[in-house]
Amino acid sequence: MLSHKDNEYMSRIGAETAMGTYVRRFWTPLMLSSDLAEPGGTPQEARLFGENLVAFRDSDGRVGVLQALCPHRQAPLVYARNEECGLRCIYHGWKFDVDGTCLDMPNEAPESVFKDRVRADAYPTAEAAGVIWVYLGPRDCLKQPEVPDMEWMRVPDSYRNVHRFHLEGNWVQAMEGDVDSSHIGFLHKNLRDLRDPAKAERENRYQALDKAPKWVIQPTDYGMMIAARRNAEEDAYYWRINQVMLPFYTSVAAPIDGSAGLLHMWVPMDDSHTYVWTVMWRTQRPMTERERSDMTEGPTPHVATYDPVTGGLRGNHQNRFFQDRLEMRSETFSGIFGIREQDAAMTVGMGPIVDRSKEHLGAADSAVIALRRILIKAARDLESGEEPYAPYHGDAYRRRAWSAVLPRNDDFLNDPVANKMHDSLVP
Repeated sequence: MLSHKDNEYMSRIGAETAMGTYVRRFWTPLMLSSDLAEPGGTPQEARLFGENLVAFRDSDGRVGVLQALCPHRQAPLVYARNEECGLRCIYHGWKFDVDGTCLDMPNEAPESVFKDRVRADAYPTAEAAGVIWVYLGPRDCLKQPEVPDMEWMRVPDSYRNVHRFHLEGNWVQAMEGDVDSSHIGFLHKNLRDLRDPAKAERENRYQALDKAPKWVIQPTDYGMMIAARRNAEEDAYYWRINQVMLPFYTSVAAPIDGSAGLLHMWVPMDDSHTYVWTVMWRTQRPMTERERSDMTEGPTPHVATYDPVTGGLRGNHQNRFFQDRLEMRSETFSGIFGIREQDAAMTVGMGPIVDRSKEHLGAADSAVIALRRILIKAARDLESGEEPYAPYHGDAYRRRAWSAVLPRNDDFLNDPVANKMHDSLVP
């Protein structure tokens, strides 16, 4: 159970809040580079940490992120002309470059120096791995943060598939699903595996047979490592080792053969809306077209109801995420199609910010409890004047989530074979 005060402290990310100040210390993924593919192309709206923004690629190819409304009369800059290295507001012609400098103020007298005293709020940007990153934090820090250097960002473009949609609900409650390993034995399972686990594929069999994993949780300078242990064969355990990387990255246990990776980014749009990024990649070869299409298509899509017009999901709490009660009786535990939709039905249905003071948490919730403690401690440490480690060490994010079947050993963390869990670094 979390007190109402701590719940508010952890969940709110407005500019004047402790958690809002903390998350702004990090470079943050904003949109795909392909969303601004053309120099001088159409500006795009975005919302991040409660701030409305406009992003554009100027005629020289530089990416700018500015306040959404023109400093003159607060007209929306998303309608602006993108021309000659700047956005020109179509209301009165004021023009701003990627740094927020006012280049032109044509409705003032030519001799006026007024434009030299007006700036648009502008934020530093970077591009890496096909993603546009933005920094909304203070500029007067002793050190500027580094863009995180994660495994999926180091593989060739053809090895990865990156997808983003927005979701109702607070970012932490959405993120908590990825550190809750016990729910995969229920929410995401088909009834065939649950009814006859012996015939299920290897990893599904372990999850279906042992629905109450034991936890090993290790805080780290980048967040925490969490390991869920399940019974496998008589002399072995099945381990799923996830990485939580601050402030909002979750790297989910890879297949036992290590051939693929999965990562989510739970980026707060505001207190009650979240950008959900899903990254899938292959570690040793390019992804096939079928593997790419499996993100949104096929019999078990990761995101089943993505709406490219709205950028959200067609499934929502109002239409119950298209839950099929007949299929629920015969095919799947949830009756909901799509992995992201299954998780969203649970977290969105909690309300914009869930009241955690009403929860009753058990041993299965150990990793969720640990996540909350780490986030709250990180924000409080910053309030006390202690700068966080992770944003200034991009290489700290070179961590891999993985899974394995290992010999049973009660002293797992000191076992020389199993201890490779500590060394799950990406080279």
